[in-house]
Amino acid sequence: MKFKKLISVLLTAACVFALAACGSKDDSGSSSDSSSDEGNGSDSAAVTAKVIDIDLTDEEYAFGVDKTQPELLDQVNAFVGKIKEDGTLEAICDKYFGDGEPEAVESAELDDSKDQLVVATNAAFEPFEYTKGESYYGIDMEIASLLAKELNKELVIQNMDFDAVCLSVSQQKCDVAMAGLTINEEREEYVTFTDAYYEASQRLIVPSSDTSYDDCADADAVAAALGELSDADSIGVQAGTTGQYYVEGDADWGFDGLPAKCVTYKSGSLAVQDMLNGNIKYVIIDAAPAAAITEAINEMQ
Repeated sequence: MKFKKLISVLLTAACVFALAACGSKDDSGSSSDSSSDEGNGSDSAAVTAKVIDIDLTDEEYAFGVDKTQPELLDQVNAFVGKIKEDGTLEAICDKYFGDGEPEAVESAELDDSKDQLVVATNAAFEPFEYTKGESYYGIDMEIASLLAKELNKELVIQNMDFDAVCLSVSQQKCDVAMAGLTINEEREEYVTFTDAYYEASQRLIVPSSDTSYDDCADADAVAAALGELSDADSIGVQAGTTGQYYVEGDADWGFDGLPAKCVTYKSGSLAVQDMLNGNIKYVIIDAAPAAAITEAINEMQ
């Protein structure tokens, strides 16, 4: 628990503050049917995004292991415990949240004649998994590389849509799902989760001109304001992620849902860009990707 608290502090120490009160499943990849001026509120000139630095949820990430490989589950759990204990996991996180230098991870070609660890991921979820050229980067990818070495196996990374990640493991096409996966009962139908390695949350991204949430003190205040939206409003999410369940509502996740329309995208970056184009109102995605995406997109504006 001490490690989890350290990582949580590392993520939020620079940005968590609040004032006293709050003021006033398709995969489209776009929202051509949404109102063209919806995303920018009263200021249609907004061209940058900002993250509302309040955690809307409390989640844990874990890796999803093939149910038919209980020995592999034990090995991965032992490895997760080891890298937590010896500081390796903290050092990897520092490469993406601190002053460290991210390292490239290479994937071998799938070859049934070799002893390989086949990892399913969705490399559009920075800082946990993403690509630069032919190389993979991210917290999960660096962990995958070290895990393969620990098991004396060759690493193969299979990049796919997020909502196919757990399914591919359940079909024995891959050994482990490593894709910023929040533990939940629905996914447990497909994989066996390892011990948690990271604490996460959902956050709201809005156009920088939108001040509706600037005075929100906590998650309840943000949720109350979101509850005043209507089905004429659209919120973008990455398909298959917790953000989608948060917007649409899901009893298994404990989410009541929002009155706004949920629009799904292949990546959070596409959702944020569509918001800045005025096609949707907001985006909801995990906290760390929210920070990485907004920073990268704002630099390009």
